[in-house]
Amino acid sequence: MKIRAAVVYERKAPFIIKEVELAEPKATEILVKMAGCGICHADLGVRDNGPTPVPAVFGHEGSGVVEKAGSAVTMVAPGDHVVLTAYSCGVCEYCLKGRPALCKQNDRVNFGGVYMDGTKRLRDEEGNELSSFFGQSSFAEYAVCDQRSAVRVDKDIDLAMLGPLGCGLQTGAGAVLNVLKPGAGDTVAVFGCGSVGLSALIAAKMCGCKTIVGVDNIEAKLGLALELGATHAINTSDDPDVTRQILEITGGRGLDFTFETTGVEPLFQSAIDSLIKGGACGTVATTGERVLGLKLVSLMSNCRKLVGIVQGDSVPQLFIPKLIDYYKKGLFPIDKLIAYYGFDDINKAAADAHQGLVIKPVLRF
Repeated sequence: MKIRAAVVYERKAPFIIKEVELAEPKATEILVKMAGCGICHADLGVRDNGPTPVPAVFGHEGSGVVEKAGSAVTMVAPGDHVVLTAYSCGVCEYCLKGRPALCKQNDRVNFGGVYMDGTKRLRDEEGNELSSFFGQSSFAEYAVCDQRSAVRVDKDIDLAMLGPLGCGLQTGAGAVLNVLKPGAGDTVAVFGCGSVGLSALIAAKMCGCKTIVGVDNIEAKLGLALELGATHAINTSDDPDVTRQILEITGGRGLDFTFETTGVEPLFQSAIDSLIKGGACGTVATTGERVLGLKLVSLMSNCRKLVGIVQGDSVPQLFIPKLIDYYKKGLFPIDKLIAYYGFDDINKAAADAHQGLVIKPVLRF
């Protein structure tokens, strides 16, 4: 079928909305009419620096309605409202252990530009095959994905709003609820108050943490952090010595947990140094080929832990509906993180996200 999609032909180039051809879904795949799609820093980072080959159609926080299902699809059906998330095979040792974010096929399908069978689903008017992203390419009016990438959701909620649960919001909330697991009365700091960090901050509030510190260099983000549950805010533009400030806040004790999203070396070091002995720092920061000069003696000599986290280490089919239930109960106000844009305004939405003018831009179709 002919659809409109946002195509990228060169690294660091703008998105070009044009007509492309989308192939039919195969046996275990579905065709989804998009309602919305969040723009994630992963879309922009991989567009600019790889590894997904270009030309490509990015987008991996899609949400929409199933229009067609392949002959072997059993998990969803036409008419279902779904959130699209990362691909996982379901049969490797990590998937069988309930850790699909670590699937052995993750890199190949999510970043390799092809579907599990090694083929592509998109082609432009000139006949060029277009790489896929996360096995969905949801910067488009329609997307084809494997049924395992689709999570059925309630129909009584704004479907466009739910797309970011497929990656960014799931990642932040899962980092706290599934990995760090702070208890009531614990102390936490979130380094970087973007959509991932603020989702983690909200989750920390849900856990009953008594001290929640938001760290960022943009005052508007810190203001939102305080609105969403932070007890303290540290603006690194005013005073870059974050460790000292955290020790002052905690009376010299330090924090039970920190969550680092920035990949900025001094902040990363502070996320480690401001922990109590035996505390844990979770991180989703990606630095590419850049090597951070962290003083790991701060970890070893104090029995601190540094934990890498992918996709919140969640099972999306279980975790995303749980987050939606939290939203309905007023505990996870994802609507406060989102700014909507029309599909034709994708380049403005991407620029606003890059400049930190919005927390989570979502394209409405």
